[in-house]
Amino acid sequence: MRVAQVAPLTEAIPPKLYGGTERVIHWLTEELVAQGHDVSLFASGDSDTSARLEPVWPTALRLDGTVRDSYALHMMMLEQVRRRADEFDFIHFHLDYYPFSTFSRQSTPFVTTLHGRLDLPEHQPLFDTFSSVPVVSISDSQRRPVPQANFVRTIHHGMPRQLLTPRPVKPTYLACLGRISPEKAMDRAIHIAGRCGLPLKIAAKVDRVDQDYFDERIRPLLALPHVEYIGEINDIEKSEFLSGAMALLMPIDWPEPFGLVMIEAMACGTPTIAYRSGSVPEVIDDGVTGFVVDDEQSAVAAIRRLDELSRSQIRRQFEERFTAHRMAKDYLALYQEMMEQTQMEDVSDGRFQMGARLRTAGARFGFEQPSVAANGGAIRTFNKVSDSSVLPAVRQAGGRAKTNFAPD
Repeated sequence: MRVAQVAPLTEAIPPKLYGGTERVIHWLTEELVAQGHDVSLFASGDSDTSARLEPVWPTALRLDGTVRDSYALHMMMLEQVRRRADEFDFIHFHLDYYPFSTFSRQSTPFVTTLHGRLDLPEHQPLFDTFSSVPVVSISDSQRRPVPQANFVRTIHHGMPRQLLTPRPVKPTYLACLGRISPEKAMDRAIHIAGRCGLPLKIAAKVDRVDQDYFDERIRPLLALPHVEYIGEINDIEKSEFLSGAMALLMPIDWPEPFGLVMIEAMACGTPTIAYRSGSVPEVIDDGVTGFVVDDEQSAVAAIRRLDELSRSQIRRQFEERFTAHRMAKDYLALYQEMMEQTQMEDVSDGRFQMGARLRTAGARFGFEQPSVAANGGAIRTFNKVSDSSVLPAVRQAGGRAKTNFAPD
């Protein structure tokens, strides 16, 4: 299958450090190639892939200080893909709603995986307008704010089976991983660890947009004796970091569509204690791979129950539910289903167009079409009702029936 994966230009594929969407695109692309498919990746030129790289801009935009208008470059990329759409059997976008209008007006089947939140007020008129555009949700909870959207599948993220693995270390601390921002509520995690009398290690980045929040709300708490701030870490460091944790704390304050850190912890056999919000109840098997809690008090109580969980069972759950192989298999099934649906629609459209042409011809030459029977609209033969209107044309053509209209 010839597949185009179209990625944001913000980060390289895979990203150098943080970048959940870009990591998922990388894992999916590599798995599709490994399964023998012909994959083209539209992304920044500093991406690293076994697919055919179609570089749209030399470097990831987050690292290129010369770029002031990222929208211009993404629009350019969309036009490049549109002009080459016939080269692919299927096009898979990871650009939110940007492809909706343009690619609804071309024939190659496509889908967009929605990686972000959908609960903002402006999303309502957007999905009212584009209610027929096929989209994939990354959790069932992500769908709830926009039931009018054309969700064709929910496909949970997956990661390579051996990317993160359990390490033979004794868990001695609680952990936070990812990004420091108001919706991640790291201050809650600090309070929870403090109430339990346990050390907390925070491995997370701070985006520029969240710098004020970090300086005002989080930095003062880092001076507490039980808190250690490590900063941003990469995949090579995560296995050791997560394996050494008694649990991953995820006290989020927003409906997160899918928290990759939950399956990263799972891959290391580490339980997650997460607030009941967004995709958390879908990803965490309560009492098996962690605990789903509602507040600080129940989080503290869950930490006291960690001995009830089996870290080997947590790893097995990861292997069953959240590998890149499973994710790619789900997407391939969707691609095939949508391609077959497009082919059926093309056949139906072809019959309709042929029928319209025959009706036009019949009207010009004096034929009439019988009513369409209940056979799915298959083309029927025409009954001749009169020769009078065609005789002049036959005579003028020397006895040969000759049409005087061009094919549509």
